[in-house]
Amino acid sequence: MPSITEAATLGDGLRKARELSGKSMAELAADTRVHERYLQALEENNQSALPSRVFAIGYVRAYAHALGLDEQLAVERYKRETPDGSVPLQAPTGVAFEEVRRYSPRIIGVVVILAVAVIGWNVFQRVSLIRAPQPSDIAEVPESWSLGDVPGQEHLRVGAPHPAPADQTTPALYITPGLEAQLTGIDPADTAAIAAATAAPTAPVQAAFNPRGAIYGASATASQVVLQARKAGALVVRLGDGQVLFARQLAAGEAWRAPIGVAATIDVSDPTAFDVYLNGEHGGGLTGVLTPLNQLNTRAAGMARQTAARIEAETQAAQAAAARAAAQAAQQTQAAVVQTVSTGQQTLVR
Repeated sequence: MPSITEAATLGDGLRKARELSGKSMAELAADTRVHERYLQALEENNQSALPSRVFAIGYVRAYAHALGLDEQLAVERYKRETPDGSVPLQAPTGVAFEEVRRYSPRIIGVVVILAVAVIGWNVFQRVSLIRAPQPSDIAEVPESWSLGDVPGQEHLRVGAPHPAPADQTTPALYITPGLEAQLTGIDPADTAAIAAATAAPTAPVQAAFNPRGAIYGASATASQVVLQARKAGALVVRLGDGQVLFARQLAAGEAWRAPIGVAATIDVSDPTAFDVYLNGEHGGGLTGVLTPLNQLNTRAAGMARQTAARIEAETQAAQAAAARAAAQAAQQTQAAVVQTVSTGQQTLVR
């Protein structure tokens, strides 16, 4: 194939290459998938029959590729022969630089003159402010500035230290009469009741359940047992017939609420990775890989009954103490009334 640059125009080079290849216009249109009229317009250099410039460049590239010609060379020649009129002409890049070189001496001179003027003004101001040293206007040194005693003034003497002021005293805490007995149910004057309340054993307060992630399973009102992942671990809960009730890889902080009255088995990958909370309080950890759910529900129910019984006993004790305090107050009031009546009778007799 001859080179496209040997022909007078790009269209002549394309037509000559097609004729030497022995392909007809129809065969070339089938190979390039370009309509025959656009290929004919390329060979005739008829730009008015071609679509937009982007499609025309694509047709030139496809034409050259189908004939085995240099595609890039064909595209470059098409661009040179048909320049893009939409791009405005720009001034040569050297024009602006020549303008700068022409006016640069003047600009540099103006900058130098301004710098010299500013520096000279500052120097003049500093020189004009400099004053020669002058003698002091003080004709006589005051007597109070001289060394020695000043006439008419006595010597300052430091006396004995005074005693320190008395320390501030904190007043005693005021207690509203009857308020403590009403709130606690124990008379402050009844030492026996106070000693009994102090000696009563109280269950240690366990750590409460603190949600730190998603919570799965039953609702809070329908569950007494919560399993919370201390670290990532697998939790599988199977019913008695082997059906899986819950299965998930829990992340640290996520929890599962166990339903009440369901016979199931808890299967975990690592027992130390889970904490057990019974009725909202920490109940230790799992003892093994497999744990019956009924065992945990039974523990939670027993703890709930113990708590209710303890609260009932404390309430009854408080009520009994309040009743004793009321009886003692009534007795004291009655004794005071009897004493007042007897005192009045003695006064009348006298």
